Amino acid sequence: MDGAQILRLLFLLIVANGAPILGKRLLGAAFARPVDGGARFLDGRPLFGAAKTWRGLLLAVLAAALCAPLVGLPLSLGARLGAFAMAGDLFSSFVKRRLGLATSSRAPGLDQIPEALVPLLAIASPAALGAAEIVIVTALFFFGSQALSRLMFDLRVRERPF
Repeated sequence: MDGAQILRLLFLLIVANGAPILGKRLLGAAFARPVDGGARFLDGRPLFGAAKTWRGLLLAVLAAALCAPLVGLPLSLGARLGAFAMAGDLFSSFVKRRLGLATSSRAPGLDQIPEALVPLLAIASPAALGAAEIVIVTALFFFGSQALSRLMFDLRVRERPF
């Protein structure tokens, strides 16, 4: 188990998941087109919700790709991690809408685990990740993202402290 690799991956997960939040803060509503285009699922609820935008997806992929070489990882691995982090985020949003939870509502575990686990599984082979590393990084992301979320709220980057 490589501690440096764990920290590199944790950093990229934070970058990928934080880029859409920072983008919203800096750009407001500019270029914020919902991924689901306002579509509704069979239950009549939004597919993902208006908060999941193409801008956020693009920023996550770009930020993770550009930051990957800074920590000694290939740009393509960063892009893949960013894309799958957003796939995990969309999955979370889809489930939350099915549960009747409002956009941006809090769902501990559901808000963090797919956003870390899905991308780690997607890069496991090229990054030579073992099960232990995947579990450790996912757990660190789960706990760390809650602390970082509060910090981002205090710094007025996030609108809510979670």
